[in-house]
Amino acid sequence: MDREAGNDAGFPLIKTNAMYQTKTGRYDEIPEGMKAYINNYGCHFNKKLCKEAAKRMYAEIDGEEEPITPYTKEQVEEMLESYGVKIKRNSLYDAVYVANMCKADFLGKSIVDEEHLAKYVRDVLDDVDAKDGYVFNRFYADCMFMNRPIEWEDML
Repeated sequence: MDREAGNDAGFPLIKTNAMYQTKTGRYDEIPEGMKAYINNYGCHFNKKLCKEAAKRMYAEIDGEEEPITPYTKEQVEEMLESYGVKIKRNSLYDAVYVANMCKADFLGKSIVDEEHLAKYVRDVLDDVDAKDGYVFNRFYADCMFMNRPIEWEDML
């Protein structure tokens, strides 16, 4: 490893052969199970991974972390339809993941109701400058950063 003087934040930069390194993991070491998952589903949520991700989601209620009751795919589809929200770039369970993430983090705060939640889901998935698989990759990066590994073989 090679340390440089630092960056704008004042932290020393570490040069390695890795794409990115933290104490929680290395992003360039892709687990074999993840490779198999991506070969089957691409960088998108299948039902099992979406369910696993939702189990990791909590909302703050009265100052306490409470697990959310996740939306099902059918509930998300009904919500989108009831508000006339059409998504152009939804794959597999991506909309369900985004809806549950929004429910956990924003609903009742900056997202005041389910109509705005439905629009948030569309805005995230149809973001013109986001590449295909952006939501999946963001979830994986969060898991790596928080040192919460995914048992990829169980997601197949």
